[in-house]
Amino acid sequence: MTGYLNLFDFKQKVDYKNEILAGLTVAMTMMPESLSFAILAGFPPLAGLYAAFIMGLVTAVFGGRPGMVSGGAGATVIVLIALMQSHGLEYVFAAVVLAGVFQILVGIFRLGKFIRLVPQPVMYGFVNGLAVIIFTSQFEQFKTISGGQQVWLSGKPFWIMTGLVALTVAIVLIVPKLTKAIPASLVAIIVVFALVLGFGIDTKTVKDIASVSGGFPPFHFPSVPLNLEMLQVIFPYALIMAGVGLTESLLTLNLVDEIIGNRGNGNRECVAQGSANILNGFFFGMGGCAMIAQTFVNISAGARARLSGIIAACTILVVILFGAPVIEKIPMAALTGVMIMVAIGTFEWGSFRIINKMPKQDIFVGILVAVITIWLRNLALAVLIGVIISALVFAWESAKRIRAKKYVDQNGVKHYEIYGPLFFGSVMAFTEKFDVSNDPKEVIIDFKESRIADMSGIDALNKLTERYKKADKKLLLRHLSEDCRLLLKNADSVIEVNVIEDPTYKLPVEG
Repeated sequence: MTGYLNLFDFKQKVDYKNEILAGLTVAMTMMPESLSFAILAGFPPLAGLYAAFIMGLVTAVFGGRPGMVSGGAGATVIVLIALMQSHGLEYVFAAVVLAGVFQILVGIFRLGKFIRLVPQPVMYGFVNGLAVIIFTSQFEQFKTISGGQQVWLSGKPFWIMTGLVALTVAIVLIVPKLTKAIPASLVAIIVVFALVLGFGIDTKTVKDIASVSGGFPPFHFPSVPLNLEMLQVIFPYALIMAGVGLTESLLTLNLVDEIIGNRGNGNRECVAQGSANILNGFFFGMGGCAMIAQTFVNISAGARARLSGIIAACTILVVILFGAPVIEKIPMAALTGVMIMVAIGTFEWGSFRIINKMPKQDIFVGILVAVITIWLRNLALAVLIGVIISALVFAWESAKRIRAKKYVDQNGVKHYEIYGPLFFGSVMAFTEKFDVSNDPKEVIIDFKESRIADMSGIDALNKLTERYKKADKKLLLRHLSEDCRLLLKNADSVIEVNVIEDPTYKLPVEG
C-alpha cells in the first residue's frame, strides 16, 4: 500500500501545514483556469471543474510524482474543440475515454521512458514558451463583453484591475522575505479578496466567468453509437489528446524531478493519467493532464507529498457542492497576479546566462520550440519538432566524425581501423575512405572503435564487398560487437562478408 499512497508512508517526512496551504492555493488558481478552458471549448463550465477534481484526485493518489498537479488543462482541451463543434459533447466524452485507454497502454508497455529522448534545449524552449503563454493568457482578464463583443477594459475598471494585479504581485514578492510559514500566493489572494470585499470595490470576479455551483459528478455513459464509424471519428482526436497529455505530463514530471532532486515514475504517471481520463469520460469531465503552472504553484509553496494534490482536488469538490457563493466573489485580479508570478517563475532565466556557451544548433532548437509553443499553442507538436531537429543535428554531427586509420602490415594486408558509428548518415563518408582499385589482395576492416548501427550500414558493407569481389580481392571484418554480429547474421540474405572470429584468451584462475 505504501507504494501507492505516499501520504501514509511514514518514512517520508510530510509538512502537513505546507501541504494543506499549498493545496488550497492550487485550488484557487486551478478553478478559474479550468472554467476558462471549458468555456473556450464550448463545454458546460462544470465539465471543467469536474475534470479538475477527478484528474487532481486520481493522479495525486496514484500518480508517479508526489507534488505534481493535474486538472482540466488547456493543452488537451484545445485538441477537442473541433470534435465538439462537429459532433457534440457526447463524442467528446467518448474520445476522452479512448484517450485514457491509450495512455494506460503506454504505461503498461513502459513507453513513458521515451520522454528521456527530449534534449535540454527542447526543454528550455518548451518551458520558456509555456511561461510566455501563461503570462499572455492573463491579458484576457483585462477584457470585458460590451455589445456582444469582447473589448479591452478602459477608464476606472482598467485602473482598478491593474492596481489590484500590481498589489497581488507585490504581496507575492514581499511575503517570502517576511515569512515562509504561509504560501505567498494564498496570502495575496486573501488580502486582495478582503480589500475588495471590505471596500466594496467593483471589479471582475470568478462569477463573471461562470457559476461554479453544482452537485457531485454524475455517472454518465457517453450517448454515442457503439460502431466502427464512431471509432473512426473519435480515434484521431483521442490519439492526439493522449499524446499531448502525456507529453505535457511527463515533461512536467521531469521538471519537478530536477527541482526536487529525485526521480518520479513516468510509467505509473501514464497509467494514472489514463485512469483519470477514463473516469472523466464517464463522470461528465472534459479530461486533462498535468498542469505545469499549478504544479509550480504547489512546489513553490513547499509541497512535496501527495497530500497537497488531494487537498486541492477535494477543495474544488467542496466549492462545487457548498462554497460557490464565497469563491465566486474572489477577484480575478488576485488570481491573475498569482498566475503572472507563476509565469515569471516558470521561465528559465538561467538559459540567458548560458546562451553564449551553447552550440548554435541548440540555441536555434530552443528558440524554435519556444516560438512554435507560443504561436501554435501546441506543446506536443513543438516538442516533437524540437526532438526531430535535434536528432537530425546529432546524426549530421555523428556522420562527420567517422574516420579511418589506414596501414599495411608485414604480410601485405591492408588494415582500415574505423572510428565512429556506421549508420545512414555516415555511409557515404565511410565508402569514400576505401581505395578498392589500389588495395592489396586482402583487406581487413577493424570495427574495434566503431559499430554498425542500422540497415544502411549493412547495405554499405554489402556494396563494398561487391566492389572488392569484382576486383578479385578478399574483405574481412574484425572486432564486431555482439549486436553488430547479430545484425550481420540477420542480413545473410543481402550480404556476404568474412567475419574474423576474435581470439578467446584463457586466463589463469587462482586456486
